[in-house]
Amino acid sequence: MVSQFKPTWMVTNIYDLTPKQLRENGVRAVLTDLDNTLIAWNNPDGTPELRHWLTLLELAGIRVIVVSNNSRARVDRAVAPFNLPYIHRALKPLSWGLRRALRRWHLRRDEVIMVGDQLLTDVWSAHHTGIRSVLVKPILKSDAWITKGNRVLEKVVMWRLRHDYPELTWQEDLNERKAH
Repeated sequence: MVSQFKPTWMVTNIYDLTPKQLRENGVRAVLTDLDNTLIAWNNPDGTPELRHWLTLLELAGIRVIVVSNNSRARVDRAVAPFNLPYIHRALKPLSWGLRRALRRWHLRRDEVIMVGDQLLTDVWSAHHTGIRSVLVKPILKSDAWITKGNRVLEKVVMWRLRHDYPELTWQEDLNERKAH
């Protein structure tokens, strides 16, 4: 059961994913969570680092698509300055939102990754959609109230994952070593 929460990779920060690494792993599109993965949950304006990362991926022809459980208004407000496509109300941990993104942008499972900061939503939904996942550390140590309960359960799941899979460690990039 705990294997359903095991990420393909664990990378410290989404901005550490370079176009070169992504291409080497056959990635044409990055599906990403919004809050505490792409932007801080309490700062919808993003950072210069985010803008730079998005520009690098765009120049490399790698699409970035936000897949968020947030409302249309929240996601639209956050991604509008970056002109990013998105799926709102994705219903993660269900696979509905990820499957919808695959269909809408005509993507195959083997050419995308799902990046997120939560095992119980982002990684689980990627696993059940049949796509690779990248767990990143949350941008902020604090969370919106709705996420706090997940973090408690996540600590238990991570403890079990590390017990069952001792090779599961934080990496600097995708090429360092797969968690599988």
